[in-house]
Amino acid sequence: MGCLDGYGEVSKASKELTQSVEAWRERDLSGESIKYIFVDGVVFSMRIDGSIQKVPVLVAIGVTEQGHRTVLGLQAGDKESATNWRQFFKDLKRRGLDGSRVTLGIMDGLSGLESVFREEFLNAKIQRCQIHVARNVLAKVPRKLKKTIADEVRSIFYASSRAKALEFFEQFRSRWGKELPSAVKCLQTSLQACLTYLSFPEEEWICLRTSNVIERLNKEFKRRTNPMEILAGERSCYTLLAFVCLKMEVHWRSKPIGKVAENLPFFKRLAETNFTHNN
Repeated sequence: MGCLDGYGEVSKASKELTQSVEAWRERDLSGESIKYIFVDGVVFSMRIDGSIQKVPVLVAIGVTEQGHRTVLGLQAGDKESATNWRQFFKDLKRRGLDGSRVTLGIMDGLSGLESVFREEFLNAKIQRCQIHVARNVLAKVPRKLKKTIADEVRSIFYASSRAKALEFFEQFRSRWGKELPSAVKCLQTSLQACLTYLSFPEEEWICLRTSNVIERLNKEFKRRTNPMEILAGERSCYTLLAFVCLKMEVHWRSKPIGKVAENLPFFKRLAETNFTHNN
C-alpha cells in the first residue's frame, strides 16, 4: 500500500506541476504594456508516439514600456510555417496582448514570418537581425575576403545615422558590385530592415540591432535540455522551458533594455562592439 500511496502522491504532484505550467503559458497578458517583440524558433528532440521526433517550439519575448523583458509564449509549431506563426500571434492577442501597442518585431529571416508579423501587428516595423544577414552575406564571399567584407558590413550596420549607413553601403556597392554581386545583392535586399532600429531611442540600439536577446534564451534552453538528450514529450518540454524562462526573467529585472548606467561607459562600449552571438 505504501508504494501505491507514494505513486499516487507523485502522480498528483506531477499533475499539479503540469497545471501550473499550463496556467503560466496561458496567463492573461492584458496587464503587459508590450512595445517590442523578439521572435524565434528552437528545435528539441522529443519522444512522441514511441519514436524520436524533432519538434520546433515557437518563442516570443516581449519588452515592456519600462524596458523589462518577459517571455510571452511558448508553442510547438513549424517555425518555417507562416500559418503557425499567425496562429501563435493570434493566441498572444487572445490572451490579452494589445497588438496596437507593439511597434517593433525583431527576428531573423524565417520564411513568411515578417509579412505575418506586419499583418498581425499593424503599427509595428520589422528589424532583421544584423548578425543573420551578415552571415548570409559572408556565405557568398571567398575566404580570403571574409574579414574585409565583415569589417565593411559592420561599418554599415554600426553607422551613427541612417544617412551615414546608406552612404557606407553605396561605397560598398561601388567597390564590390562587379566582383561580388551576390553578396552585394544579399545585403541590399535586407538593408532597410537591418536599419529599422535607428528610428528608435538611441539608448536601445544595442539590444534592437540583433536577435541576441532571444538567442541567449534559446542557448539556455539548449544548455538545460542537452544533458537529457531526449525530452519525454511536449508537456515535459514546456515544464522545463517554463522554469528556464522564470529564472531568466529574474535576471532580466535588473537589466532593463535601454538602461545602461551612465557611469558604466566601458560596458556600453563593450556591448556596442559585440557583433557575434558567440561573443
